[in-house]
Amino acid sequence: MPAKRKRAYARYTLESLVLLGKLTRFGRKQRKMTERELAERLGIARSTLQRIEKGDPRVEIGLVFEAAAIVGVKLFDADLKGIAALTSRTDDRIAVLPKHVYKTGKPVKDAF
Repeated sequence: MPAKRKRAYARYTLESLVLLGKLTRFGRKQRKMTERELAERLGIARSTLQRIEKGDPRVEIGLVFEAAAIVGVKLFDADLKGIAALTSRTDDRIAVLPKHVYKTGKPVKDAF
């Protein structure tokens, strides 16, 4: 079996995950919740919550967002109505873009 290659993440991505993890930990502690209480509410192991709070990029994004939401970290807007409005505006912006994207032949520079 070939060795599994480790996924490389941009520094911005990793720093953002660490920040979100710290905000989640801060929110949990501010609400006087133990790791065990939040993990049970999420339906995950305490070790998975610890990985979320450390900013591990391999944790499922839905779990990361749910943990943040439970402890009051505002990700995009203050409430569900605001998120729905932002989603609608984004749909409008996407609608004016071309339906398909074609390769231009130019190399992509994705080093951040």
